[in-house]
Amino acid sequence: MESIKIITANKKAYHEYFIDETYEAGIVLAGSEVKSVRLGHINLKDAFCLVRDGEMWLVNCHITPYEKGSYFNTEATRTRKLLLRRHEIDRLRGKVEQKGFTLVPTKAYFKQGLVKIEVGLARGKELHDKRATEAKKTAKRDIERAIKEHNQKQY
Repeated sequence: MESIKIITANKKAYHEYFIDETYEAGIVLAGSEVKSVRLGHINLKDAFCLVRDGEMWLVNCHITPYEKGSYFNTEATRTRKLLLRRHEIDRLRGKVEQKGFTLVPTKAYFKQGLVKIEVGLARGKELHDKRATEAKKTAKRDIERAIKEHNQKQY
């Protein structure tokens, strides 16, 4: 069984986009960045992915510099390379160029001791879509609350 420990999730991505497909990608990090990520100092809120020269890149992901690191610490929002298979990168590049999709990181997690990024193939939501999603979420929360109260009254 694979042990997965989620570091952070990008809730803004699920609010702003419909996520159609997800892909697991490795990420190229420096040693001090890995230590910082282990402490949970990573933010995917404003991050996005690009396909450039046949390679996938994570742009604008903020990893706080490691406190106990030396002056060799890297810049917090530098562009980082993502590791995917060639056919996955080609497929994603085709969809992004033709159909108006975008690539958004949805979560960062540890899998067997390695840092992984889940990349979502996303379509943008319009205002009425966001309102409908919020209404469904509120209705579901109200139903769960009512069921919980009903079950507590029985005992």
